Order: sequence, then structure tokens, then C-alpha cells
Amino acid sequence: MTVAEQAGASRVGEATLAVEARARAWGAGLLVALALAGALGVHGHDARPNTVRIVETAENAYSVTWKVPGSMAVDSLPSPTLPADCAAGQVPAWRATGGAYLGHQTYRCTQGLPGRVVGIAYPGINPALRTIYSVELASGEEHMRILGPDEDEWLVPAEPEPFAVAIEYTRHGIVHIWIGVDHLLFVACLLFIARTPRRLLLTITGFTVAHSITLALSALDLVQVPTPPVEAAIALSVVFLAWEIARNDTTSLTHRLPVVVSVAFGLLHGFGFATVLREVGLPSSELPIALLFFNVGVEIGQILFVFALFAGYALLRILLRWRRSGEREADGMRLAVPASYVIGTVASFWMVERVVGFWG
Repeated sequence: MTVAEQAGASRVGEATLAVEARARAWGAGLLVALALAGALGVHGHDARPNTVRIVETAENAYSVTWKVPGSMAVDSLPSPTLPADCAAGQVPAWRATGGAYLGHQTYRCTQGLPGRVVGIAYPGINPALRTIYSVELASGEEHMRILGPDEDEWLVPAEPEPFAVAIEYTRHGIVHIWIGVDHLLFVACLLFIARTPRRLLLTITGFTVAHSITLALSALDLVQVPTPPVEAAIALSVVFLAWEIARNDTTSLTHRLPVVVSVAFGLLHGFGFATVLREVGLPSSELPIALLFFNVGVEIGQILFVFALFAGYALLRILLRWRRSGEREADGMRLAVPASYVIGTVASFWMVERVVGFWG
């Protein structure tokens, strides 16, 4: 074989290896993106939980209100359940508003509710919805519990529970961030944008501080922002980051100063976090603790998600045998581009769906 033939064969071999590497990266990128956008759920915040709030208005007299996501069929709407000695004072009143169904009923319970079992009942099956249950007694004592999709009953504590508010609101924050797929996809995009550990730390910290500020302002009713435009803008923020990843212009503001973008959009996402927190309410007696630990729960959930992404990426590198450390950054971009296409497509669907919902 001549020198020219050897050189040509070498170039063909290198080209073949490059094509195979790109194919592996695209396949891995699509796998990651589909896992994020599909397995976690395609509707973003449409998987909001049910909420049930019971308020003792007089001794052993209770006002019960509950909220069910509007995505449920009318003949499948769940209702709260109280002990057998609780007599209903009226027929349950239902009304549809703001993409949800609201129910209200009054009860008189001869033995009260502390130390008794309450719950929620579905006419059919539970479509994997959680229920946020809260009970406020006439004494000012408040209790809260998040029921998972496989739970339909809760024993109301007979006595005040130390740290119960902190524990429940931390749990609520974790649950909320994990069902808020649009927020998670935004965080995933920040990882692709930041690239280095130091930039990632600054970027995530900026996002955390920013959404903590607007979460507090909105939850405390110091700033009022309509929910539908906020939800649409959150989807648009994911589209924007996916577009920035796909075009990979390292001279853009997003790539040069990702913390600026994370702070700006973090302020927006904070209003989204506050929407669900307002639905369940904040206990007036321990409001600062509830607000603080809800935010702590959001951050715990966010950190767990970031760790999960790093672990998944490390596993992919092992499975696909990306062994040369010098190509690590190139591997990351080959993974990021196909992932950004899928994430951007899903987020675009959310954005259109939510804008159309303005007139729904």
C-alpha cells in the first residue's frame, strides 16, 4: 500500500470513528432529554396536587374547602372524608375556576378532629395525585400533611408536634420541585451552559437567591403577579436556554455570564414556586418557619436533581466508553445539543399550551 493510500485509509478510519462518536452522543443526548422531559412528565406544572383545608370555625364546627386540578374529569373528582360522627351541613358546592375545581362543605363533628382520621376519596382510581392536607383548630394550632398517591387517610395529631411545620414544609418543597418538571429542565439547561464546577456553583447560587426573594415576596402577598403569564414565561425561559445551548455561541451573554441569566430567570421562577405555596397556605402562627423550610425543601430537591444528572452523565460516559479525558468538553457538547432540541421542543409545547390557556 502506498503512502497516499495509507493516508486515505487513515482519514476514512478517523471519519468513521467521528461519525460513530457523534451517533453515540446523539443517542445518549436523546436518551437523557427524553428521560428528563418524558419520564418526569410532559405537562410541567399540570400535575399539581389536590389541596384540602379544614378550619374549625367554632367548637367542633368545621369549614372544609378543597381544590382539584382542572385536568381531571368531572365524574372523577375526589372529595374529603371525615369521621362517621361528622354531619354535613349542606350539599357539597363545586365550582370551576382558574383551571381547577373548588369544593366547599361545612361539618359538625361531635368528637372534634384531633386524634381522628381524615382523608380523601376518589370515585374511581387516583391518577397519581398527591394531596396536601391542612387542619387549623380554633385554638390557633395548625397541622399539615402531604399524602402520597398511595395514601388516602391521615391521623390528625391529638397534640402539637414539635418541628412538624418545618418537616412538612420541607417535604412539600421537595415534592414541589420534583413535580415541577419545567423548573428541573431549566436547572438541567443551566448545567449545560455553566460547564465548569466554579461557574456552575455561581450560576446555581444566583438562581437560588433570586427565586428565594420572589418566592417570599409573592407568598407574603407583598407582590402580586398573575399566575398564567408567569407559567407561560417560565416555559419560555426553558426554550431560551435550550436555544442558547443549541447555537453554542460562546460570545453571548448567556455563555459568558450565566449567573446573570440565572438570576434574571430565577426571579421569574420564584413566582412559580409561590403559586403552589399559596394554594396550600402558610400557617399564621409559624409563617417564617414554614416559608423558610419550604424554600429549604426546594433547594434539597434541586441539589438531589443535580447529583442525579451528574451520576447519569458519569454512567453514560462509562457505558459509551468516552475514555479520553481531553475530549470531555467535546463529549459534553455532543450530548448537550440533541438534549437541547428535545427540551426546547417540549418547553415550546408548554408555552403554547399555557398561552392558549389564557382564553380557556
